[in-house]
Amino acid sequence: MTGSTSPDPDELLSLACSLARAAGTMAAEGRRRGAPMGDTKSTATDMVTEFDRASERLIVDGLRSARPLDGLIGEEGSSYDGTSGIDWLVDPIDGTTNFLYDLPGWAVSIAAADRDGALVGAVYVPTLDEMFAARRGGGATCNDRPLRCGSLASPATALVATGFSYSPERRGRHAARLTHVLPQVRDIRRFGAASVDLCHVAAGRVDAYVEEFLGPWDLAAGELIAREAGCRTGDLHGGPARPEQVLVANPTLFEPLAALLRDAWATA
Repeated sequence: MTGSTSPDPDELLSLACSLARAAGTMAAEGRRRGAPMGDTKSTATDMVTEFDRASERLIVDGLRSARPLDGLIGEEGSSYDGTSGIDWLVDPIDGTTNFLYDLPGWAVSIAAADRDGALVGAVYVPTLDEMFAARRGGGATCNDRPLRCGSLASPATALVATGFSYSPERRGRHAARLTHVLPQVRDIRRFGAASVDLCHVAAGRVDAYVEEFLGPWDLAAGELIAREAGCRTGDLHGGPARPEQVLVANPTLFEPLAALLRDAWATA
């Protein structure tokens, strides 16, 4: 496939899965050798490790070798303009705090997008050896088994996943909103990686996921996987899912939960 510019979705997905697995395996093996060296980025709680950077280098080198005319943006600063019409979004370790603390909920997330949005997505969770994957219009899988989201209709019994911003101010405001949400749902879960949360909704392990202020690399692969598993995705006001605000749930649950969340968001 070296030098190819043909946007064949199956080839793109195979490449994304292969690189996600290789990067995740490398990072997991490094973590088993001991606690990694960490540094901070946007705030004192926004961490980056040597393995975030090594994972991104591995993925970027693989993408540049296989598809040199594609564009690319990575969380740790990699950026290339492309001419092929395909752009890659790379999160080399989503859930770096989990990785740093040796908690299992971290992943490698890779998506390829064209002018119509995400075309393929791969999210690899090394600690569970789970490869979530999707191709637009082709369904979603976990370790090659088809995925389908749940069918719960009532927010009152919904298990809702969420995440918190690295900004203390935004985190405090989100926590205040959740005090209004929590009595009206089954419970809240906070796993610590957006891509994993999105795949959990796709797999029916949680009923919904809501978050704000993500990076595009956080959202691209997991949101496609969720949609291809039957989820509805969007913001709280009828618009498309976007890094600034995303809600994911099955189509029956989506609107009643969005209404509940809109009320809560109006409080803080």
